[in-house]
Amino acid sequence: MPAVPPTSFAIRPAVADDAPGCAFVHHTSWVETYSALLPAAHWESDTLERRTATWRLWLAGELTVTVAEECGRVVGVAFASAGRRIGDHPPVRDRELWLLYVLAAHHGTGVGQALLDAVLPPGTPAQLWVVEDNPRARRFYGRNGFRPDGARDVDAWSGLADVRCVR
Repeated sequence: MPAVPPTSFAIRPAVADDAPGCAFVHHTSWVETYSALLPAAHWESDTLERRTATWRLWLAGELTVTVAEECGRVVGVAFASAGRRIGDHPPVRDRELWLLYVLAAHHGTGVGQALLDAVLPPGTPAQLWVVEDNPRARRFYGRNGFRPDGARDVDAWSGLADVRCVR
């Protein structure tokens, strides 16, 4: 599928009606990125319906989410908030990128960079957790000044190993 031009998207705050679109991006990005890393049984509970229900709760609450939209369709989603404890690792920065997903067809178009800059302006000290075996995401975050600090945790739900990166 050809990439869309980088000028064809808009960055805006998410609204409650964006829950299905955010869930689609979140779920589809996981399928695109982690299918080879997760057992088939994972997808029995990790469904689009489950993600949609979660996103409805998130967007109905106090969560501030930013979306990238192209032709009225959500193609990327991100949010940052206070740093959080993951496993035995207390936060080392006040801000944390909790989530950033872009549909694969929109990789390389500037969507991911625009979302990151919207939720964590360049140079903002922050932390994030990224799947250890996700070289594309790790390169992207590295270009944005994030470096692993040695913290590692295995996610109880997915079983994927995450590493913390800081800037």
